[in-house]
Amino acid sequence: MKKGTAITLASAVLFVIIVLSAIVTIIDLNNTAIRAENGIKAQYKQNQNNYDNYFKQLKEAAQVPENYVDDMRKVWKDVMTGRHGQEGSRAMFNWIKEHNPVVEAKLYLKLQSIITAGRNRFEADQKALIDKKREYENLLGIFPNSFFAGLLGFPKINLADYDIVTSDETQRAFDSKKSEPFRLRDK
Repeated sequence: MKKGTAITLASAVLFVIIVLSAIVTIIDLNNTAIRAENGIKAQYKQNQNNYDNYFKQLKEAAQVPENYVDDMRKVWKDVMTGRHGQEGSRAMFNWIKEHNPVVEAKLYLKLQSIITAGRNRFEADQKALIDKKREYENLLGIFPNSFFAGLLGFPKINLADYDIVTSDETQRAFDSKKSEPFRLRDK
């Protein structure tokens, strides 16, 4: 084989290898970007699911103390009416004043536990969403991916549609760059 033919053949093989490598890289980038976008969408849905579940649990549990008090009133009324008739006894009413039914603190501790656990789960989901967006932005922003991602039309989702949920107070603090200490009670 002549030297010129060998160089031409080697150049052609090298060109084919480079083209195939580029095609494999582009296909891999496309598949990775699609998986990343689907992961962001799924995490956002999970955040919605968690938030909804948290508030449903809280609303349901918050009804318990109110229902407990109402039920206790009914029980006490029935007990007193059954023992002493419709008018009851003055001595008995004095006893009730001294021994008032108590709303158990356990009910409020349960609500506090639901609030804390729900907020912690939601924060974990928010962190996961932030991390998925960061990974995706890194994937698309690093060369040569940034070049090929643009050719493939990525990002195909609007990442701003998948921002975390925050409060007005937090937004004001970050906009103004100032935050005041939280006060439990006004003096």
